Amino acid sequence: MTKRRFTPAYPAELRERGVRLFRENRADYTSDTAAYRAIAPKLGCSPNSLRAWCQQAERDEGKRAGLTSAEKDRIKELERENRELRTANEILKKASAYFAGGGARPPVQTMIGFIDAHRGVFGVGPICRVLGIAPSTYYERKTVERDPDRASARAKRDLLDTDAIKRVHEASRGRYGARKVWHVLRREGRDIARCTVERLMQALQIQGVVRGKKVITTNPDTSQPCPDDKVNRAFVADMPNQLWVSDFTYVSSWQGMVYVAFVIDVFARKIVGWRVSTSMTTGFVLDALNQAICQRAPAEASGLIHHSDRGSQYLSIKYSERLAEAGIDTSVGSVGDSYDNALAESIIGLFKTEVINFLGPWKSVAQVEWETLKWVDWYNNERLHSAIGYVTPQEAEEKFYENLNADEKAA
Repeated sequence: MTKRRFTPAYPAELRERGVRLFRENRADYTSDTAAYRAIAPKLGCSPNSLRAWCQQAERDEGKRAGLTSAEKDRIKELERENRELRTANEILKKASAYFAGGGARPPVQTMIGFIDAHRGVFGVGPICRVLGIAPSTYYERKTVERDPDRASARAKRDLLDTDAIKRVHEASRGRYGARKVWHVLRREGRDIARCTVERLMQALQIQGVVRGKKVITTNPDTSQPCPDDKVNRAFVADMPNQLWVSDFTYVSSWQGMVYVAFVIDVFARKIVGWRVSTSMTTGFVLDALNQAICQRAPAEASGLIHHSDRGSQYLSIKYSERLAEAGIDTSVGSVGDSYDNALAESIIGLFKTEVINFLGPWKSVAQVEWETLKWVDWYNNERLHSAIGYVTPQEAEEKFYENLNADEKAA
């Protein structure tokens, strides 16, 4: 294939000189054509070029019909703008699908990938103009990809931090947001700022789960005699087995409604009993209570208080008798007021956010029970809790007993 020869545009001064020389010396020749053929070689151009310059000069002066030079330049400018707009429109169409869900400005690494995929069609410059990224940024990233040693110190540190953030986020099964990820990394001894974690998680396009709206599931039973509220919204305990709170929620599955009950020790926010059932009966919440009693074996003289809302299950005779048999004092909040059982409601909210809404939809009761089992174990032994100083409930209890034993030895 023969390569097309490139012909540079003649400078404006040369064109003006050719027109002037033609007009000054036209009378010496028998025709316009003869004048073009005589003058053009002396200027280093073809006779046709000289003819075009002279005719265009007449159009510019209004002596010949046709478009003036200014009009032609304007048309060329409009055509150029039209081509650029069409190209930008095509780039945006492809980018809208490529960056779906990426926010107003996608992460730089994502834009780099888009440029790599489409540079052969549109070129790097046009894509960068449309995306609002400097071409130098693209070429710098590609240089670092070829030679990682040329990366800046911050880029090298970001690479290591990114790997650690992905590891922690995946270990939480995608539940942790920037705040919890940051605390885990700090516990591991990594010197990293929270804003850095937020920036890198945004670049990775990962985030933690977000709580939804609370739904009231308990129907108060005003016909049953009700114990006093001994907590008065002060969900604070100085030691384990001092205050328990209980509540339950429901889950929609393909097999029907599933109910999940929890018993929580307030001191370390530890879940000490739980139960999954297909019926919202007294036996269902009683099973969760029995598990808590068996695991914790509270002494009758410990002064343990069990707090719940006014649900009929918690006010039933069987449930009250089991509490009395274990030497546990009862406390019940007011009617229709979730704040009187706020701590249990908070744990229920975490469960709904981190399990039910996050992993659903649910096919069976067995699936809900299995995931609840895994979540309770993770919650008690691995999940950091802000209310107890960003440690796990198990760590908080172990630290309490270590300090207690140390005090007894010192005494």
